[in-house]
Amino acid sequence: MIWYTALVLAVAGERLAELFVALRNTRWALARGGAETGRGHYPAMVALHTALLLGCLAEVRLADRPFVPLFGWAMVAVVAAAQGLRWWCVRTLGHRWNTRVIVVPGLPLVTGGPYGLLRHPNYVAVAAEGLALPLVHGAWLTAALFTVLNAALMTVRVRCEEAALTATTAADVPA
Repeated sequence: MIWYTALVLAVAGERLAELFVALRNTRWALARGGAETGRGHYPAMVALHTALLLGCLAEVRLADRPFVPLFGWAMVAVVAAAQGLRWWCVRTLGHRWNTRVIVVPGLPLVTGGPYGLLRHPNYVAVAAEGLALPLVHGAWLTAALFTVLNAALMTVRVRCEEAALTATTAADVPA
């Protein structure tokens, strides 16, 4: 379980790195007239992602979940791929990437990198990681609960993001 705890802590460290990037990018976006929307769901998102990390460790320990090598290592590969996809998104969006919904007027939609393949690739990474990280060590209850709650939250989040992008894009097009 020590190595699994280290893996979960590494993911937590990655999340902290994301928050530092997001804070820097928030300052950049707001300085350029960016407007934040969807503040209401943000605390729920933070709580859910924190609960995922704690749930992984708690379920494995309290329910004595076993590590099944073939399945566990496959899930480690999914976690690693999710991290790669997430940081590809961060790199592609540059200063525009954020954990919040902040749209800077006048900037075109990004259609390169993973955004040329999927509309919301970062959320695919989140879903994959949220399912795979608990399953690395058999925490199927945490995986199922996170997946259901994340799907509900992403429904709200994607609608919010799409509305913000549509409103900004419509405002930028001359009538």
